[in-house]
Amino acid sequence: MSDESEENVLGDPLEPCSTDPETGYLRDGHCRHLKRDPGRHEVCAAVTEEFLSFSRAQGNDLVTPRPDLGFPGLEPGDNWCLCLPRWLEAKAAGAAPPVVLAATTAGVLDEVSLETLQEHAAE
Repeated sequence: MSDESEENVLGDPLEPCSTDPETGYLRDGHCRHLKRDPGRHEVCAAVTEEFLSFSRAQGNDLVTPRPDLGFPGLEPGDNWCLCLPRWLEAKAAGAAPPVVLAATTAGVLDEVSLETLQEHAAE
């Protein structure tokens, strides 16, 4: 049996978050709920300058390209699969980026309500 959740938080089929840059724990463009992903890269977010600065201050630089890891670096407006705990930290700090609901796995609903996600939904 697969450990992948293929539904988004709205109960519909999970849509891709981003293929350019390629995101997700599996780098397949999807923010999936996978038991083997301890970081829980499950929230599809449209990253903002504020979030990128917050993440860098927490020790996770998502701006600087890392060609050795196949990571191009992110710019505001890029969609990216964020770790659920980091999104929650950013929310608590007032720096949560908008969530792309159609591309965020239903697995996050064990930690955050749909109402909260909808309050932070991307356009």
